[in-house]
Amino acid sequence: MGQNAAPSFAIQVTDLTVAYREKPVLWDVDLEVPEGVLMAVVGPNGAGKTTLIKAILGLLQPAAGQVLIRSKPYMEQRRLVGYVPQRGSVDWDFPTTVIDVVMMGRYGSLGWFKRPGKAERQAALEALEKVGMSAFAKRQISQLSGGQQQRVFLARALVQDASIYFMDEPFQGVDAVTERAIIALLQELRAAGKTVLVVHHDLQTVPEYFDWVMLINVRRIASGPVAEVFTDENLRLAYGGRVAFLREREAKP
Repeated sequence: MGQNAAPSFAIQVTDLTVAYREKPVLWDVDLEVPEGVLMAVVGPNGAGKTTLIKAILGLLQPAAGQVLIRSKPYMEQRRLVGYVPQRGSVDWDFPTTVIDVVMMGRYGSLGWFKRPGKAERQAALEALEKVGMSAFAKRQISQLSGGQQQRVFLARALVQDASIYFMDEPFQGVDAVTERAIIALLQELRAAGKTVLVVHHDLQTVPEYFDWVMLINVRRIASGPVAEVFTDENLRLAYGGRVAFLREREAKP
């Protein structure tokens, strides 16, 4: 195949299998994510959504399969990638301030032995401004609400100035105002040519928020543009018979 024959993908996952105690959590998953899309990963509880992200990022060792970020192994492309883990996976009692948490996002470009300086601090303040958290820069992270903590996480990812973002349930446990602020930010990232992969649980907002979607339930059910893939048939394959409420809700005036 010629050099220009292969399309350009931000993320390529091939034959990915992840098992816990020999029970497969992901089974033979293939996924190709083009550059510059805002993609939801949806599926029932236990479907392997978080596991997929962690396996792509090398945080879990797969039993089989390959992951490429812009055609190269993740470890060679780490600087291109930003990650927002689930809020519940973090120790929020750790004694540190909001500005310090955000500046941690700059360590990848600084190296661990150079302390952040004025440029890093300015980048962190600008990121906090974008997520509406400037006034909280000196606040201890333990004093923040859930929605505020999530905004700080997003600011930390923004200062990485990544090309490809992975976000695990960024809307979980946030208020409506924060949810609108987060989706506006994600759509802004996409408009700037970034690729954003989001583990998401609210099926009803998928068509409004995202342009691409992956449906998963241990295996990949389908992935592609929302208009093509987010169908009753694929939803039933992913969730069983529990998705009738979707169409019923849409039918209401």
